[in-house]
Amino acid sequence: MPIVKVKPKGQVTLPVAIREELGLQEGDFVEVRSDRGTVILKPKKVVDPEDVLTPTEARMVRRGLAQMKRGEHITLEQLERDLERPTRKGRRKAVQKTSR
Repeated sequence: MPIVKVKPKGQVTLPVAIREELGLQEGDFVEVRSDRGTVILKPKKVVDPEDVLTPTEARMVRRGLAQMKRGEHITLEQLERDLERPTRKGRRKAVQKTSR
């Protein structure tokens, strides 16, 4: 088990093997806490709230991925038109099959 030294500003260097095992890279964040005299570091992923999909957007992405798997697509122009106009319930859009 490696031993590291606490530097003047409280910094410690995590050994390369541990960083690689945890997939930590420069700039990554870790949660730090203590538990009964032990320091615990836990890798954390920080996500910008603006980068998180709404439930509606997530459904659209899943539907699009399923269509791609089936070989269905629409043109970029059709997508842009569809995004600009409000959706109507019960209306289905025509899709084109790609040749394989």
